[in-house]
Amino acid sequence: MLSLIAFTMFSCSDDDSGSNEEEGTAQVTVRMTDAPGDYDGVLIDVEDVMIRTDMDGAEDEGWESIGEVETGVYDLLELTGGVSQLLADVELPAGYLGQMRLILGNDNSIVVNGESYAMATPSAQQSGLKLNVNQDLEAGEQYSFLLDFDVEESVVQQGNGGYSLKPVIRFSAEEGASTIEGEVHPSDFRSLVKAQNASNTISAYTDANGNFTLHGVPAGTYKVTITPDVASNLPTIEENNVVVEAGSSVNLDTIFLE
Repeated sequence: MLSLIAFTMFSCSDDDSGSNEEEGTAQVTVRMTDAPGDYDGVLIDVEDVMIRTDMDGAEDEGWESIGEVETGVYDLLELTGGVSQLLADVELPAGYLGQMRLILGNDNSIVVNGESYAMATPSAQQSGLKLNVNQDLEAGEQYSFLLDFDVEESVVQQGNGGYSLKPVIRFSAEEGASTIEGEVHPSDFRSLVKAQNASNTISAYTDANGNFTLHGVPAGTYKVTITPDVASNLPTIEENNVVVEAGSSVNLDTIFLE
């Protein structure tokens, strides 16, 4: 009888432990930033961020909202100089996270030479690109994902003078990626900062103080190019052999264009 009781108690303890693991959650944040384009403003209507954990069904099956999404209309060109927009900060059940996509609404527009134009957004584009995550979420851990919206590639000028939006988004898991940051002078105009190697291109504009941050940079060796606004009549500067290690932040010396 004592052996039976001991066995029963042990079995219940195992069951409780397994249940806690299954019910464990991971903290997940999703942020959005911008790879720049030559416009006055690019406003996109964010309606949802969806995830897919079950990859066994058809491509359009198994999608669900990540929950508690910061919906709204965001100007992508304000997300430069290291600025990013928080879209979600939620707890998700531990387990496999296969894919993610950004869902857009109809209120998308572009500002060119001070004039605003609505951007046609086909329903296929509104439903969002399928971004491969392929991440096992462990209970009690924190995960940060970055959606880098490539404005230059995403905005398409139509033959009739209008514009359409076909999102091109670079996805990165920030734990496995790094940043390159620095400061450009003079700062009374905007400069384009681009890090590039054979596999990756990451870019951002400087902010009002000349600061910049390139997010989600995979490990590798890069050429960093600083291109000042053409009206400045200043030369383009190149920083070669910038070595980026995984999970690090590389701070370049202050870059003087004069």
